[in-house]
Amino acid sequence: METVTKYRATGRRKDAIATVELFAGKGEIVVNKKPCDSYFLRETDRLILRQPLEITNTLGKVNVNAKVRGGGATGQAGALRHGISRALSLIDENHRLILRKDGFLTRDPRTKERKKYGLKGARKRFQWTKR
Repeated sequence: METVTKYRATGRRKDAIATVELFAGKGEIVVNKKPCDSYFLRETDRLILRQPLEITNTLGKVNVNAKVRGGGATGQAGALRHGISRALSLIDENHRLILRKDGFLTRDPRTKERKKYGLKGARKRFQWTKR
């Protein structure tokens, strides 16, 4: 019996955390036990998570099995892109150079700014009235 080599990596974006498994296959992408096309309804989110596979020419060669939690749809897609990129960099050192050049291995540090006391939100203030 042959063993399948799996490459695991974690990706993060905003409040979303994705755990990604990559292994040789026909190019199926499964997110939370659903096909990626039925999990992500927006076409832009589907494009985002396929970017690292297209750049490294591994789109039809590896299967992606991912679990993602937290955040919204766009944050989850970004977390998956980050996780897939990290897993691809474990497979081949040449992938790492390509992904680093396009910025897919860098974690996007932007998160929601916290609400401050005395204000309506993070920055919006209450309207000042003279009388």
